Amino acid sequence: MINRLRSLTRAFFGISTSEVNGLLVLLPLLLISVFVIPVYHQWQSKQPHDFTSHQQKLDSLLAHWPAPKDTVTEMHARFQFNPNTASLADFDSLGFPEFLAQRIQNYRTKNGTFKIKSDLLRIYGMDSTFYSSLEPFIQLPEQIAFNANNQKIQSTVLSKNEPLRERFDINTADSIQLTKIYGIGAKLSARIINYRNKLGGFVSINQLREVHGLDSVVIMRMQEKYFVNASYQPRKIILNQATEKELRNHPYITYTLAKAITTYRFQHGNFTTVDDVKKIALVDEAFYNKIVPYLSLNP
Repeated sequence: MINRLRSLTRAFFGISTSEVNGLLVLLPLLLISVFVIPVYHQWQSKQPHDFTSHQQKLDSLLAHWPAPKDTVTEMHARFQFNPNTASLADFDSLGFPEFLAQRIQNYRTKNGTFKIKSDLLRIYGMDSTFYSSLEPFIQLPEQIAFNANNQKIQSTVLSKNEPLRERFDINTADSIQLTKIYGIGAKLSARIINYRNKLGGFVSINQLREVHGLDSVVIMRMQEKYFVNASYQPRKIILNQATEKELRNHPYITYTLAKAITTYRFQHGNFTTVDDVKKIALVDEAFYNKIVPYLSLNP
């Protein structure tokens, strides 16, 4: 049998007798090396193991592990505050980093004042996400109002050679008006209008920061030139009627959130109040404050 196997192997591969002998020895060794390790692991997994020593080490490590912090106590307070008068203790309670609170204090010491909410963003190191969570609690206007009466009062103190500042409603401004801002060309003006249309309108002048390509200097120029009418009502998303595709079309609503909203309606029925959106796990307080101006139950 062995001799026949050798002959067949030699004839098939065209090798010498010594090479055939080596191959016949090597082949079983290769098969053993391939299968012996899995077989050993299978056998080893069925053997009883004593984890006593490992458990003692784990218990020792756990004894020195810091206790988990209570997430409720770690949450920073949220209350109305004026950055022009708030104390360092107030800033600490609100969650301001110590270095940032000190910079605000130094800014005020040098007679710096905050006139509108977004002025806080001028403080070096102010994180935009952190600012968004604080914005509803800042006791400052969104922008300086310039109505007809104010213009008349202001015009009396302006010198004859000083032009009266013209301001525009950001929700009605066209591309020609937008390009009057230094740094905004036809491409950026079209992008602003396109984003405004997708949003359903701006409810805060600070939403300009969400437009891709607008740098902070241009945004500051726009904040001086444009305002949001206090009576403006943006286009609403009808929570109980909007399809998943319609929900996804809004810049603030991701595919996952749109799916979660429609799933909630399927499982629980229609939303009874807009606040019910907060029952969806993906919607936290900061995001709710951001999206709520665009939500409605009725057409």
